Amino acid sequence: MPSPSDREKALDTALAQIDRQFGKGAIMRLGSDERAPVEVIQTGSIALDVALGIGGLPKGRIVEVYGPESSGKTTVALHAIANAQRNGGIAAFIDAEHALDPEYAKALGVDTDALLVSQPDTGEQALEIADMLVRSGSIDLVVIDSVAALVPRAEIEGEMGDSHVGLQARLMSQALRKLTGALNNTGTTMIFINQLREKIGVFFGSPETTAGGKALKFYASVRLDIRRIETLKDGTDAVGNRTRVKVVKNKMAAPFKQAEFDIIYGVGISREGSLLDFGVEQEIVKKSGAWYTYEGEQLGQGKENSRKYLIDNPKVADEIEKKIKTKLGIGVPRAVADLPMDSETEVSESPIGEVAASAVKTPKAASA
Repeated sequence: MPSPSDREKALDTALAQIDRQFGKGAIMRLGSDERAPVEVIQTGSIALDVALGIGGLPKGRIVEVYGPESSGKTTVALHAIANAQRNGGIAAFIDAEHALDPEYAKALGVDTDALLVSQPDTGEQALEIADMLVRSGSIDLVVIDSVAALVPRAEIEGEMGDSHVGLQARLMSQALRKLTGALNNTGTTMIFINQLREKIGVFFGSPETTAGGKALKFYASVRLDIRRIETLKDGTDAVGNRTRVKVVKNKMAAPFKQAEFDIIYGVGISREGSLLDFGVEQEIVKKSGAWYTYEGEQLGQGKENSRKYLIDNPKVADEIEKKIKTKLGIGVPRAVADLPMDSETEVSESPIGEVAASAVKTPKAASA
């Protein structure tokens, strides 16, 4: 039986050989300080960033966004693209549904001139294009809209009524096996937008499932369930939706958190509305009756007027966002991090596990 010192030497030799053969970082100790912190792409909603536990969507990982029709899936993806571009990144949108609206994307802040767009004919072509973009090492974010529209070539070339059992599921399984490692190596985030289907003959539990088989459920580091819960009205006119997002899977932080935010028609996620909701919850913004107040200054009477004030005064909105994220101990965006904070009002940093647990609603079902 070799002594502990001999075993340690043999292990060091093996590790050195692995590094030489496969490159530095091919294997490392889990507690090593060389690991880089998780980089993220913001979602556009501070409530969702906090619910994710790390301040946004993780880089180098697969994210699945699913929900009913018109629930805000593509809107969330387009906001992520806009935020990636603001930080100097390059994004691609693979439009398998052939339904991307460039004007709406531009209204959400997407630089449509710089956005790479593909409208593939088949599922194989879409995933091959995605794989080539990822392996180039120069793409920060790839969005595929949607998994249900990734039609296998055999189905396209066949006739209506032909049976193609499990063909799309096999296609997704093969593609995800190839993509996962490449995404991690290049630091590219891939968002798969997915649709809901219903299983037949289910009497107990939810009959809902997602298209494309089970592989995506396993390979995704984050899964977001998006639902429209309320219609926002200005008088009798519908002006937007109140949206709830549940983090049903999260490999980066605690799962089952949920967030609520407003999506305004033609504008997208109301960042300022989320700041007001979260600011009041964290006692950074004061609410007395219908009036919102920050640092002794009245923002407005009613949420809509206060939201317009923050739109007209982006520095105040950035300052509120910085204080919220500092208090919750999650990442602060680069554009906001450089803002000065008054020593009298500076918020002490708190660990995300203690504060965010109380800040973000966790459904009772999560404990079951």
